[in-house]
Order: sequence, then C-alpha cells, then structure tokens
Amino acid sequence: MTTLLTLISALLWWVLYSSIGALFFAIITWSVMRWSERCPVVFNRAYLACLVWSLISLLIIGGVAMHEGHTKPPYAPLLVSPLLRGGLLVDMVIGVIVMWRLIPRIDAHRIRPASACLAVAVIMAVGFGLATSLAG
Repeated sequence: MTTLLTLISALLWWVLYSSIGALFFAIITWSVMRWSERCPVVFNRAYLACLVWSLISLLIIGGVAMHEGHTKPPYAPLLVSPLLRGGLLVDMVIGVIVMWRLIPRIDAHRIRPASACLAVAVIMAVGFGLATSLAG
C-alpha cells in the first residue's frame, strides 16, 4: 500500500511541476507565436502544447539523470553529459512537433513549422540559461 501511495504522490507532483513550468513557457510561446505568425494564436492550446512537452521533457531529463547517476546537486556534471545533450536534441524535436500539431492560429490555420522551431529555441535558451545559473 505504501508503494502505491508513493507512486500516486510522485505522479501528482510530476503533473503539478510540469503544469507550473508549462504556464511559464506558454507565456513565452504565446508571445513568440504572436510575433512570428503576425496573427494571434490560441493561448490555451499553447498551454496544452507546453504541458505535453513539459511532461515528456521531465521524463527524458529525469531518465538521463537517473541513468548518469546525477540525481542530487551539483548538477554541473550532468549539463556537460553527451547523453543529456542528445536527450535535449530529441526533446527539442518533440517540442517542435507538439507545438506545430497542437497550436492553431486564431483564424484556424496551422502555425508554420519555423514558428514552432523559433518558440522551442527561445524556450530552450531561457531554460538552459536558468539551468546553468542554478547549477552553479
């Protein structure tokens, strides 16, 4: 019973932290999409895309961290790991696909893949900047 409760608790925290991060990144995505598409995009779909991407990202990065054995601070050795860099590359491709498929413009046209690439690049730059400043 304790194992089941621990698993449920871990899943709830995983979704909670992903949704907090997704809200922050959805604001960035929405701003970048408005600028690059020159047309408003639907914010709740941008949030949904960022939430799906955040859930997948935490699985990928957490899996790499557990595989490398860097689950406790300092995280600086994890940031220079080639396996993490490959995981981040896969993560960015997944982010572009998720955003391109899930975010429509307000006029019901699909966004351009270049706009999704730009949004993912901005989010990864902000995220990597935060990660390197916190990893110290």
